[in-house]
Amino acid sequence: MQKPKKIDHKLNVESVSLSLKEIAVLVSGQVQGNPDLVICGAASFENAAQDDIVLAESVRYLKKINETSAGALIIPKNKFEPAQIDIQKNLIIADNPRVAFAKVLQFFVQGKNPPSPPGGISPDARVGDTCKYGDNISIAPFVVIGKNVKLGDNVVLHPNVVLGDNIVLGDDVCIYPNVTIYSGTIMGNRIIIHAGTVIGSDGFGFAPDGKKYHKIYHSGIVKIDDDVEIGACNTIDRAVFGQTWIKKGVKTDNLVHLAHNVTVGENSVLVAQVGISGSTSIGKNAVLAGKAGVGGHLQLGDNVTVGPKAGITRSVKSDEVVSGMPEMSHKLWLRVHTLLPKLPQINKRLLKIEKFLDNISKK
Repeated sequence: MQKPKKIDHKLNVESVSLSLKEIAVLVSGQVQGNPDLVICGAASFENAAQDDIVLAESVRYLKKINETSAGALIIPKNKFEPAQIDIQKNLIIADNPRVAFAKVLQFFVQGKNPPSPPGGISPDARVGDTCKYGDNISIAPFVVIGKNVKLGDNVVLHPNVVLGDNIVLGDDVCIYPNVTIYSGTIMGNRIIIHAGTVIGSDGFGFAPDGKKYHKIYHSGIVKIDDDVEIGACNTIDRAVFGQTWIKKGVKTDNLVHLAHNVTVGENSVLVAQVGISGSTSIGKNAVLAGKAGVGGHLQLGDNVTVGPKAGITRSVKSDEVVSGMPEMSHKLWLRVHTLLPKLPQINKRLLKIEKFLDNISKK
């Protein structure tokens, strides 16, 4: 019987390396241990090898810091004092260990030359008239591009991407397979759009006359600013007039829907299955948790946090944290949620009290 192969949990890519002191410079951290230790990759806490570095951010991992096989760990500066316990590990001490680990991981992923489409325009792609291209573009087989499209430098279009007419893409844009972008969309630089997403389709607008629905045609566009990442299978509708606007630094998870004329502020995060109705504005640095739904024509301020499965029916001021359906302050929602399992018992007691008071009134 053939012995099963051992699963390699690290990236299957060519070897690159950094010394611990080089990592410290990269992440603006401090070294404790051997600064000349060579690190060849980043891995999970449980599956790391001796030439890996791992993240030990939470108390859960800090308590078992000597149990990992990793050669080095990135730990928080203020949450943990290495001198308090006996540690036989090499450490990078960082103000923000999660960000530090992200930078290290980015170095190893990009430095190990992951597969990329061949440069140039595939003979199996279809490109419209009067299109303009920057340097170092890559257009894969079966890409379809309309007329008057402008592509910046280092644009990568994977197979089966469809771009309509009069689209503008900035520099360093990567669009994964089976993405469709409708005409007129304007996109900035350093944008990633994952597979299956549709950008610029008509919003859901119909005018009833009592017998049938008349389609409201949408003549606006979608605008996406720099440093945005759109997850897989998102749907972002074009505006009726003007623009649906995704501002700088926004990140969306998979299966997010943004209706016509929605604005999402800078550096906001929309988690999986979030839905935002038409003409609603989201402020900057907002976080909408999974399955949250937001009604139309509302204003959510800056730094708003919306809990999972929440239903937002009113505008929310800046810095508020809301949960529930309909929405309420998160603290109140926690109290309500705690009471819900007790409602049958409370109801039973109320019925007894009503019966007791009814007997008293009869006497």
